[in-house]
Amino acid sequence: MKKRHFFFAAACLLLTGCATYHLSTQSLVQQFADTQPEKKYTVVIAFPFFIPFSVNGNSLQTLKVLDKDGKETVIPVTNRTSVRITRNDSSRTTFYFNTLLIQDSTITGSKTHFFEAHIKPMKLKDIAKIEVQKD
Repeated sequence: MKKRHFFFAAACLLLTGCATYHLSTQSLVQQFADTQPEKKYTVVIAFPFFIPFSVNGNSLQTLKVLDKDGKETVIPVTNRTSVRITRNDSSRTTFYFNTLLIQDSTITGSKTHFFEAHIKPMKLKDIAKIEVQKD
């Protein structure tokens, strides 16, 4: 009986743990207009060692997005905020939002904070949908 309660509680947490938001490519570009590239640092503690990692990213602290009802809201950008981009050909790429960079009409980013695991650059004109998930 206790196992059943545990699995029910775990399922509820998994289903309610993340919120998904949307934004347009134009909105993303406008919000990135005043940002600067910056180095993002992560330190892993494996006692007695401290292992530093770094990746390139953006300086955006908050993001204006639309919730499931189309209402505009502002969410904080953290190292756990992810972005899923769907291209016009229905292929999808998911990576960390704070590593997203827009340069020369293309989007790049990293799939991890520990090293530069670059995604394949995407042209802005090829983007069909942008979804942001906040933990």
